[in-house]
Amino acid sequence: MPNQTFDQYPEELWITAVQVATIWTNPESAREMDNDGTTNPTNIDNWVESLSYEARLALCNENRVQSQTLYGEPVLVTEVKDDWAHVIIPSQPSSKDKRGYPGWMPLNQLVQVSKDEWFTSQTAAVIKDKVWLETEAGDPFMKLSYMTVLPVKGKEDSRVSVSTPHGDKFLPEEAVTIFSSKEGMEKGSGEEIVKAGETYISLDYFWGGMSSFGFDCSGLAYTAHKANGYQIARDAGDQAAAGEKVAFDQLKPGDLLFFAYEEGKGKLHHVGIYYGDGKMLHSPQTGKGIEITPLAGTKYEKELCAARRYWQSAKEKSYGR
Repeated sequence: MPNQTFDQYPEELWITAVQVATIWTNPESAREMDNDGTTNPTNIDNWVESLSYEARLALCNENRVQSQTLYGEPVLVTEVKDDWAHVIIPSQPSSKDKRGYPGWMPLNQLVQVSKDEWFTSQTAAVIKDKVWLETEAGDPFMKLSYMTVLPVKGKEDSRVSVSTPHGDKFLPEEAVTIFSSKEGMEKGSGEEIVKAGETYISLDYFWGGMSSFGFDCSGLAYTAHKANGYQIARDAGDQAAAGEKVAFDQLKPGDLLFFAYEEGKGKLHHVGIYYGDGKMLHSPQTGKGIEITPLAGTKYEKELCAARRYWQSAKEKSYGR
């Protein structure tokens, strides 16, 4: 997880103000059936569960969805068109724009806050699958995804007070990890990257998904690294273009595996996390859940085209501090 200094942002920040905001290809991409994902508040549970297989598949095949942001995630607004905002997501590196991942989101899913007010010395990241953000009285306010990140205001009893787009709210202390905003989260091992992804075995694939309501293949890889202190690119192609190159006979748990059509010689189309023992952990495709699968004797063995490592060994981490 990169530090949270927000140096690249203007004095007035645009902040994601819903539990999960979907980033669309253009303002015409969202359908009436997607209302639970485009309103404020959103109901991502209802939206994901209500979509048929065909409707989910169309998010990809009709190039409707690009990515997602989580509650409190800052974006840069570059254009406003009617009720939509064109945004750049600096926390999601991309070759599509050097500033971050681009796309469109409903303007009503954003609020503006002062950068000075938003930045605090400590940051809280949700480490549970999902957790209810609470009011001061302890009432449930919004169900948040794993790896939602919010500024810390203080602690009281067993709760952490956090800044949100809706004012100060509270999270259960056991549901978050608190880290220095300047230093970022502590870097984890390859095994810890695997463990982060392993939590979501059987969770349905969701194209463009970047939350514990549903991940796509590169979204799972991105989030498992984010949970262990590493910022990697959003898309599989960009993930394959960076990191440390790893020979296939030198793979270790936590390495990323990349797959291409035409038995590895064509267009790159998939990424998984090496699990160990010749297996990988991945979010396969629409209609299937996150799984651990052996590579031998499968299409993945034939399509394997690259491996990259982003995690650091204990020795590297100690030198880096």
